Amino acid sequence: MRQSLNLFRVLLPAALLSGLAACGAVQVKPEPALPRALLQPLPARVALVLDSSLRGYRHEETRYGSDWAVDLGAGHVKMMESMFGASFSDVARFDSLDQAQAALGLQAIFVPGIEQYSFATARDTSGGYWATTIRYRIAVLTPDGTPVDALTLTGYGSARDDGGKGAALSNSSVAAMRDAAAKFLVQLPRQGLAAQLKAGEIVKVTDSIALAVDAIEVVPIEP
Repeated sequence: MRQSLNLFRVLLPAALLSGLAACGAVQVKPEPALPRALLQPLPARVALVLDSSLRGYRHEETRYGSDWAVDLGAGHVKMMESMFGASFSDVARFDSLDQAQAALGLQAIFVPGIEQYSFATARDTSGGYWATTIRYRIAVLTPDGTPVDALTLTGYGSARDDGGKGAALSNSSVAAMRDAAAKFLVQLPRQGLAAQLKAGEIVKVTDSIALAVDAIEVVPIEP
């Protein structure tokens, strides 16, 4: 009995420390529900490659004694499918570039990726809100996989410090994703790339093809 009591005394502090460590972990999985885009899709057949690097994208860091983990893959699969489905009349989805290159009748291949994810907590902003920045790079290739150009854009989002830090981070991340999607949908039809595809051409390199929706890279601090 005494031996069991001593063992309990040894294990209790360890259990308490384990519980405290678990309380410091924050895990979120932002998945936006994008509204239906009120625009006419371009009459083009393109491939959308959502590879393993995007599908499994996860941001991890330790800040203020908390471990943060943001699973962005699943949400971005839905976001990219929605974005490209609204932008083009015929979108073939693939899990790898090799699969897309083997497809027939394509005019272009798009391979989106996340270049950077960053966030500011309410403690960082000192304003009772959270802010998130997500920077994207979407590679544009010919049907045989030859690089043509890259589309770059940055999404910004903010959320009030309500409902706990997990909810606030998730909400600001979703807002950033929706912001990026809106920019893509509005800006893409104005580009030379869109003109090529609308004309039924296979995408090729031109001086006017580059799409730079914006070049701001910092987290905006707005109330």
